Amino acid sequence: MSTFPDQFRLDGRTALVTGSGRGLGWEMANGLAEAGARVLLHGRSRERLSTQVETLRRAGRACDALGFDMADRAAMAAEIATAGPIDILIHNVGERDRRPFADIAADDFARLIDVDLSAAHALVKHVVPGMVERRWGRLIMVTSIVADLAVPGAASYIAAKGGLAALSRALAAELGATGVTSNALSPGFFATETNDQLIASPAGERQRQRCPAKRWAEPREIAGAAIFLASPAASYVNGHTLTVDGGVSATYMS
Repeated sequence: MSTFPDQFRLDGRTALVTGSGRGLGWEMANGLAEAGARVLLHGRSRERLSTQVETLRRAGRACDALGFDMADRAAMAAEIATAGPIDILIHNVGERDRRPFADIAADDFARLIDVDLSAAHALVKHVVPGMVERRWGRLIMVTSIVADLAVPGAASYIAAKGGLAALSRALAAELGATGVTSNALSPGFFATETNDQLIASPAGERQRQRCPAKRWAEPREIAGAAIFLASPAASYVNGHTLTVDGGVSATYMS
């Protein structure tokens, strides 16, 4: 008979984490692998992921890599076809365009929406039929607290993240009776490589002060939430956005 901690194990499951070469994607993939999942790392090319794959394999983890650009739907389909059954999808890819709204051309706006949001729809179309057939699956869309707490200078990114949160709810409503759950994971201020310059700026210091925890999160602090949503322990959690932000979105000001 399994114990309650066993409900957080992912043995026998395969998880695809997009954008997992570094940052939050890498930390989530690493956590899922430690929980027993076979992890599929994703980046623009398999070669760029070779170091990360070897790191996990040396630790005794089951790991492979998929390489495709999110904008290339043919390459996406070809790579997914080589992966075998996928039980867990964490869509983490999130390109940014930090410019004022007036400076973002229509084509640039459409491209970011395509990569950050429309690509998620394409991925789900590939993996959900198998999940439904097996009566078990986890869809996790990585959004952001800016989906609800907007800031100037990131209109296309905010629109995409808001769309991902809505997509996760729509999928929860449509797939709820099939054994597939769909949720969103909403990070706050994380000290990833892409935020290095922001963290060192006056704006980054204001964000640190804005957080009740008075610090930026370490990237590894996202892994527990991802493991929970992916695990059997979250079997009745559906259509939910799990926020990991140190209390930022719970407060008016600090």
